[in-house]
Amino acid sequence: MNIIICIKQVPATTNVQIDSETGRLKREGVESIINPFDEYALEEGLRLKEKFAGKVIVLSMGPPQAETALRECIARGADESILLSDKNFAGADTLATAYTLAQAIKKINPGGGSSTPYDLIICGKQAIDGDTAQVGPGIAEKLNIPHICYVRKIEEIKDGMLRVERLMEDGYDILEMKLPALITVVKEINIPRLPSLRGLLLAKKTKINLWNAEIINAEKDKIGMTGSPTTVKKIFTPPARKGGETISGSPEEIAQKTASRLKELKII
Repeated sequence: MNIIICIKQVPATTNVQIDSETGRLKREGVESIINPFDEYALEEGLRLKEKFAGKVIVLSMGPPQAETALRECIARGADESILLSDKNFAGADTLATAYTLAQAIKKINPGGGSSTPYDLIICGKQAIDGDTAQVGPGIAEKLNIPHICYVRKIEEIKDGMLRVERLMEDGYDILEMKLPALITVVKEINIPRLPSLRGLLLAKKTKINLWNAEIINAEKDKIGMTGSPTTVKKIFTPPARKGGETISGSPEEIAQKTASRLKELKII
């Protein structure tokens, strides 16, 4: 069973910096980590490989420093990694990102259709720096394959069919779809493993495949800022909340003072 895992390298949550001029997150030279939800995606892919045999390929789009995250994936057990890095990819929104990743997957799978060498694409449910949860489904739509989001358990893979449990607010759904397909996973699906010593040594000498826009045959008007119909006007840190007002007295006095204060603030 051949599996593609899409990951993203994100700024460490304790070290998020914003460019004061552009209003965008600083990524170059900033300490980064594998997007936490993508760790669950990788772990699930590795478990499926151990059960069914096959290959796990990890795919990411980002600056050259994202190679670090890909090497960590190799250390955990991935067989191969591909980094999409090109200045023309910069500033991509979720649509342009999904298109770019889909083009790379087509490059991994030049045959297309039923001849696809991958059986399953797994993504984390969302990235912690954007929280959109749009890229996974976007990739599936670009590849014209079925997809299920918020998967908490893979129940069975048999006869070209995949049955999963999809997490819902009030429980879960059991869904089936044909392979090849794409799923996005939640943290309830597993507990990610740590890299082994042997894996760390292997990761140091493993070649990271570096692909640019030309290699994946990407149309320039569909990638990066040019291919992004949505733009981020500004990112900012909200000011810290100030202490609230304390109103004391009897219940009747508190109610009267509260109503007066709300009227004063023109809330009511």
